[in-house]
Amino acid sequence: MKEYKCIIFDCDGVLVDSEVLGNQVFVDMANEYGADIDISYAMRHFKGGFLMDSIRQVEAIIQKTLPADFESEYRQRSYQIFSTHLKSVEGIEKVLEKLTVPFCVASSGPQEKIKRNLETAGLWSYFNGNIFSCYDIGKWKPDPAIYLHASTAMGFLPNECLVIEDSYKGAMAATSGGFDVYGYALHNEDPDFEKEVTRTFEQMNDLISLLKL
Repeated sequence: MKEYKCIIFDCDGVLVDSEVLGNQVFVDMANEYGADIDISYAMRHFKGGFLMDSIRQVEAIIQKTLPADFESEYRQRSYQIFSTHLKSVEGIEKVLEKLTVPFCVASSGPQEKIKRNLETAGLWSYFNGNIFSCYDIGKWKPDPAIYLHASTAMGFLPNECLVIEDSYKGAMAATSGGFDVYGYALHNEDPDFEKEVTRTFEQMNDLISLLKL
């Protein structure tokens, strides 16, 4: 088993159990404008990506432009539901406590969202400010830029790092950047996800075993 010098975690769905919550808010809002989609569709097509890309996909479905304040309204509604329902992914605290190599977060979300969600889930203190956002560099998954940015900032080469991802777009970003990827597949809805990762696991206890922690 390869020994990695740095672990890079995606945030939504890997550290915090936010994917279903956030995507359900998005589905509800999209359906208010006639999209007629469900959570399964959202988890396959929107998970792990750039919010504006998801908005454009909905606009293509409904054949009209969504209101200019759609994104801000989505942020407000999702923050509200996160504040009362968001939890850490089961078992992730034990993983973070056992890690002996440097680790960080690389997420498609804005810095404010990452910080707020990690604080709500009780995970913020683990990361010592090692938080990297696609919004900081203006490039989003499946572009590998965020993972390359994170590894460089942490002081490691891609082949020295392991990425933990739960989405197809995120896995594509990591593999195209030269990273190994362990795919958290418990809530995976994309049949191509497993083809894109180095290996999959379904419980955080399994990740502990894989990393020999």
